[in-house]
Amino acid sequence: MTVRVGIVDDSDIMRRGLLALLGTDPEIDVIGQAGDGDEAIELVKNERPDVLLLDVRMPRRDGLSIVKEIADQTRILMLTFTDDDASIQRALADGAAGYLIHGTFDADSLAHMVRATASGAAPFSQAALRAVQQGPVSGSAPASDQDPLGLSPRQAEVMDLIAEGRSNSDIAGHLFLAEKTVKNHINQIFAILGVTSRAEAIVRWLGR
Repeated sequence: MTVRVGIVDDSDIMRRGLLALLGTDPEIDVIGQAGDGDEAIELVKNERPDVLLLDVRMPRRDGLSIVKEIADQTRILMLTFTDDDASIQRALADGAAGYLIHGTFDADSLAHMVRATASGAAPFSQAALRAVQQGPVSGSAPASDQDPLGLSPRQAEVMDLIAEGRSNSDIAGHLFLAEKTVKNHINQIFAILGVTSRAEAIVRWLGR
């Protein structure tokens, strides 16, 4: 399956660079570009990309200000130089699927993470993961003798792999489970943690 991707960055050079990086992958089709938040909203509305690569700091409307508005229409992978904890936490809280920081990946890994995002994974740069771990975590979770958040040992294994950015099929192969079983575990994990997305689950899990 070809992954339809939109690129949003105020730098024309950066957009061209990303297009060149992703353009060599036969499973990725870059279907549109935008230079600010307003243009990004129109891109999502008109083209419905599977994955939107979204910068944070842009003129007129920045990336953070539109995440909540479009998160139910496309899977958003933040792709930015912005690495402060507040921006990362806000992007995830508003519905971004993952957060990558420029300089922490090469062309092959970026293409892989774009495809993984389309498949339901939640990729993060290590710096973003550290910010999640250090960031505030709100709410409470059920008590358990096995895990402070109330997950069973198997659910904890699944959650560890989700935090690594793995897709359902990757998790199934790693744990020798049927993909349907993995989906069931993830549904149970979301219910226990009181979250609705992988990104929210990762925030809760790494902040425990």
